[in-house]
Amino acid sequence: DLDLDRVDCVFHLAGQPGTRSFGPIFADYLRRNTLATQRVFETAAGAGVKVVYASSSSIYGDAEAYPTAETTIPRPNSPYGITKLACEHLAAAYGRSFGLDAVGLRYFTVYGPRQRPDMAFARIVDALAHGSPFELYGDGGQSRSFTFVGDVVEATIAAAAGEAGSLYNVGGGAESTMRSAIELTQEISGRKLDLRSGPPARGDMLRTRADTSAIALDLDWH
Repeated sequence: DLDLDRVDCVFHLAGQPGTRSFGPIFADYLRRNTLATQRVFETAAGAGVKVVYASSSSIYGDAEAYPTAETTIPRPNSPYGITKLACEHLAAAYGRSFGLDAVGLRYFTVYGPRQRPDMAFARIVDALAHGSPFELYGDGGQSRSFTFVGDVVEATIAAAAGEAGSLYNVGGGAESTMRSAIELTQEISGRKLDLRSGPPARGDMLRTRADTSAIALDLDWH
């Protein structure tokens, strides 16, 4: 039987918490990402059950090229990205040794309803609603392929039909800087954000932009 208390974060979709994964908390990332995922793979392989699992754009680090394709050599900047890359290697190892049928999805900065309150967009909206300050890490020039959670759900469902061992990027169709995203939230809300500047976050990527041609071709997802 699978102990669900031990896999509480395996399928977590929200954001990229990589910059907080340095230091003693790394043990939590190992437990919740790598160890919990290994237990899912072990159980699924024994039961002959297919797995669609959550990887992350954090495995790329500062990528060699943009848009970034799945063939790009991973160079994670953070311990979080390293734990996610380890999950991909585990899936491949269980596939070779035990015939595990697994498809991995590299999510790019997911946002939307029910997002964790400590993630950027949720914090921005809360700050706008209550007139409280928002701390922006760095100069706001860092850019992302922000991906709406509804699109991520559709990609995850579609991946159930994917070929065993496949890895796909799941990213938004447009790239935006944090500054641009903040300006848009101000325009929509009609309010001015009390913006405070903080130091760049350690391990943070300067840019992400997803090449999603593979999942579009194989699974007709856009």
